[in-house]
Amino acid sequence: MTKPLNVIELDCSACDKKYDPSIEQHLCTCGKPLLARYDLRRAAATLALESLKTRLRTLWRYAEVLPNDAPVSLGEGMTALIHVGRLGASMGLQRLYVKDEGLNPTGSFKARGMTTAVSRAKQLGARVLAAPTAGNAGGALAAYAAAAGLPAVIVMPADTPAANVMECQAFGAQVVKLNGLISDCGKYVAEHKDREGWYDVSTLKEPYRVEGKKTMGYELWEQFGGKLPDVILYPTGGGVGLIGMCKAFDEMQEMGWIGTDRPRMVVVQAQGCAPIVRAWEAHQNSAAFFQNAATIASGLRVPGPLGDVLILNMLRQTKGKALTVTDEEMLQAGRELAALEGVFAAPEGAATVIATRKLAASGWLQPEETVVLFNTGTGYKYTEVWQRALQ
Repeated sequence: MTKPLNVIELDCSACDKKYDPSIEQHLCTCGKPLLARYDLRRAAATLALESLKTRLRTLWRYAEVLPNDAPVSLGEGMTALIHVGRLGASMGLQRLYVKDEGLNPTGSFKARGMTTAVSRAKQLGARVLAAPTAGNAGGALAAYAAAAGLPAVIVMPADTPAANVMECQAFGAQVVKLNGLISDCGKYVAEHKDREGWYDVSTLKEPYRVEGKKTMGYELWEQFGGKLPDVILYPTGGGVGLIGMCKAFDEMQEMGWIGTDRPRMVVVQAQGCAPIVRAWEAHQNSAAFFQNAATIASGLRVPGPLGDVLILNMLRQTKGKALTVTDEEMLQAGRELAALEGVFAAPEGAATVIATRKLAASGWLQPEETVVLFNTGTGYKYTEVWQRALQ
């Protein structure tokens, strides 16, 4: 039992029930995710734009608003924020940026969540780490488990990209492949974890992956010199990155860094798996399971996201939007981004490019607004997909 000193409590995101952070916690008794809370007045006394200038250039630079465990780190965070002027000009946008998360260890934003989750799990005495994955989360968990000296079990669909399977195996993880979707893999972990003694690191089923992901929001604030962009487009499968960034913005407001204004958050999903978009368009507060989910963007193939209520609430609160793109549009946009700007994106990241073009054409985005697209992973892990697209 080790209490992460910075975390004063864990709160249920739905019913506000409180939990002790000094012991292993997963979901609330009501079945919803838990969120870590901090003494933000204390954090603000030492965490400021000026103090950040001399700190280590990893996401652990924001230590006051992270669990203060001994970090299991591979140098994650502080990824490039790239002004994509030629791409923006083609859409009539003057201030278009790509936040390139493909530059993280293991090639995706998943490294952010795994550094905090694995660091905390190790402190709590976890013996074996386990998670279902559509691809990149598995590689990240396998890498950070290896760095922590812990075994990992990665459960993935049989059609997961080969690069993701190989990296998990290279990191020494046990790989279980199932015929089905990530939801089926999640059921497998849930059914085996207690009997096998696994620490479940599934999306939002432990409180600390979101803490690593929220640092994307802190980095945007820092990289824009203490300001936030007007709009953020985010490729959304499980949605932890979007949830984390909105949590970061709330923390920033409480520390006095920003006011009540928020970036308009845009959920981008694949047409073949769009539970959040479907719920958003139907003005619903939760999302139904998306049957027969299918898309080349494996990270977007999440038919039943656990954070659906949180995501939909955050879209409403930020006056955001949700829209879909097709697989063909992703591939076309990915080629355009690579050829114009030198950024080789995963299909998930490329999805935000075509979504931006659509929103700019409709007038929802204005020419002078600061717009950030998130490329959540490197295109190099999707060799099979890009090989077909470039033939």
